[in-house]
Amino acid sequence: MKSYTWAYIQKYSKQTKRLLGIDYQQLKQLIALGKLLNQNNKEKIEKTKTRINQSGSGNHPKLSEEEQIILMLIYLRHNVSFQFLGLVFQVSESTAHNIFTYLAKTF
Repeated sequence: MKSYTWAYIQKYSKQTKRLLGIDYQQLKQLIALGKLLNQNNKEKIEKTKTRINQSGSGNHPKLSEEEQIILMLIYLRHNVSFQFLGLVFQVSESTAHNIFTYLAKTF
């Protein structure tokens, strides 16, 4: 399921400062850093993991990496509930909470 939040921010990049507290260039840098940290974290986990199923099988993420970082920034900036974030990003409350806690540990 595709969220419209990242598409909106790309279309109206001048609104980024108001919505997230950082400008669009800083957001792009943060997304690039987040992707790198996420990739390193996944590689580290993959080395120690004992596999039963083939790599790449299982559920795919409901939100893109960009949308996950935006979810975290909205939570930090506006201090809204995870229930509200779930409604905005079209995921469950627990998924929004899990995304936030994972990214908080990653960064």
